[in-house]
Amino acid sequence: MTDQNTPNSAEIDTAAAGPVDRAPADPDAALRDRLADAVVAEAAFEGWTRTALAAAGRQLDLPAGEVDRLFPGGPIQVLTHASELADRRTVRDMEAEGVLALKIRDRIKAAVRIRLERHVGNREAARRALAVLSLPFNAGLGLKLLYKTVDALWYAAGDTSTDFNFYTKRATLAGVYSSTLLYWLNDRSPGAEQTWSFLDRRIDDVMKIEKLKSQVKRWTGGSKTGGGKTAARR
Repeated sequence: MTDQNTPNSAEIDTAAAGPVDRAPADPDAALRDRLADAVVAEAAFEGWTRTALAAAGRQLDLPAGEVDRLFPGGPIQVLTHASELADRRTVRDMEAEGVLALKIRDRIKAAVRIRLERHVGNREAARRALAVLSLPFNAGLGLKLLYKTVDALWYAAGDTSTDFNFYTKRATLAGVYSSTLLYWLNDRSPGAEQTWSFLDRRIDDVMKIEKLKSQVKRWTGGSKTGGGKTAARR
C-alpha cells in the first residue's frame, strides 16, 4: 500500500504546473499518455497500484523496466499525469466545439460535462483515485489537481480575469465540479441524466449568488455616493 500512495517531490512539482503545460521536446509524450490510459483502465480492477502499472505495461507490450522509466514516481505519478491529460483533452474538446459562442453558464456546463463524460474514465477507477487522494498525505496533491482542473476549465471557457474574481471563480467552480463528480459516481440513471440535472441546479445556484453579489455592489455603491453628497451639503 505505501508504494502506491506516497507522492514524491517530482510528482508535486508536476501537479503544480499550468493547465495545459507540457515540455515541448518530450519524445516519450505519446507513449506516456498511452500508458496512463492503460493504467486508468486497469485501476478499475487493481486500484492505483504497481500491479495496475505492470498489467498496463504488459498490455502495451513494453519491455522490462520501461514502465518505471516512464513513471519513476509510481502509481501516484500516473494518477497525476492522467488527471492533467484529462484536463488537456477537455480543453481541446471545448475549443473544437466552439463553446466560446455559448453563454457563460452554458460554457461551464459544457466544460464540466465534457470532463466527466469523456475524460474521467471508468467510474470505479475514478472512485479509487478519489480514495487515494483523500488520504492525509495525498490531500495536498488532491487539491492541486482539483485546482488545475478548474483552472483549465475556466481557461477554455474564456476567462481572462486577473483580479480577485480569478480566485473566486475557481473556488466556486471547484465546488460545482467536486459535488457533480461525487453525484456522477453514484448515478445509475440512463445517460447519467440525473447528474446533468444536478449540474444544472448547481449552476443555477451559483448564478443566483452572482446576481445577488452584483445587486449588493450596486446598492453599496449607491449608498456611498449618496453619503458623499450628504457630506458635501453639510
